[in-house]
Amino acid sequence: MSMDTLPAVTVPGGAESIAKLNAEIRREATKSTVRALTRALLTFVLTIVAVLVIWVGALGVFQVSAYVGKGPIDVWNFLFTVPNAEANRAQLFGQLGVTLGHSFVGFAAGLVVALLVAIVFQLSKGIEHALMPMAMLLRSVPLVAMAPVIILIFGREFASVAVIGGIVVLFPALVNIVFGLKSASPQMNDLVAVYGGNSWTRLRKVALPSSLPEFFAAVRISVPGAITGALLAEWLAVGGGIGGAVGGYIAGAQFSAVWTAVVLVTGTALILYNLVQIVESVVLARMGMADRS
Repeated sequence: MSMDTLPAVTVPGGAESIAKLNAEIRREATKSTVRALTRALLTFVLTIVAVLVIWVGALGVFQVSAYVGKGPIDVWNFLFTVPNAEANRAQLFGQLGVTLGHSFVGFAAGLVVALLVAIVFQLSKGIEHALMPMAMLLRSVPLVAMAPVIILIFGREFASVAVIGGIVVLFPALVNIVFGLKSASPQMNDLVAVYGGNSWTRLRKVALPSSLPEFFAAVRISVPGAITGALLAEWLAVGGGIGGAVGGYIAGAQFSAVWTAVVLVTGTALILYNLVQIVESVVLARMGMADRS
């Protein structure tokens, strides 16, 4: 009897065993996702509580004058209970919206450039060795010192917002993503090479999936960085938003407005940071990488 005519061998209960295994895998993935989501939400709540405690405690410890220092109740009253609360909300939330728009531009510009540069570094070690020291040198220059040059080149226009915000985001994100791409398993890279895969295949199949934890870390770092960059660009270049308004509030001794603006920016950064962390925890748990988050 030739090998082509051999009867098929069936394993009793094989399909049922596979179905049970798949169901068990799905249950474990669901449990991991729920645990990760619960942990992230708990961290978020504890972060908010800690910020409130530090805020109130600092005002008390340093005995800040009630005329200058405003607590959570003062900010709440400024936004919701004083006679001009509606006008205050419209003004400050409008400025916050402008700042968030500027932040998104800087965030997208910096993160996209960081990802593309990290991919180029992964594909060409020569380019990495040539450009990475230059990137670190530029990173060491204070952005406030670079801002006048950026404004001279791009003007007090939207482009300056993208450049200033992108620079704040770029370098920390680049370092994290490059580290993540290098963390891929050498055995997996060797396996792809054995099957004829080139550098691009190793990047797509091994390096990029393996770098997800570091990529999410880069996104988390970039969120407050983008907001900081937007505030700096508004203050130094384009005006508008929270960054452009705070100076006027301070000059006019509008301390309730100053504290409310700071609270809105800080609260938004915390919320966005923790939202990214929640998404990160869920995604990594679904991919079986929760231990690297």
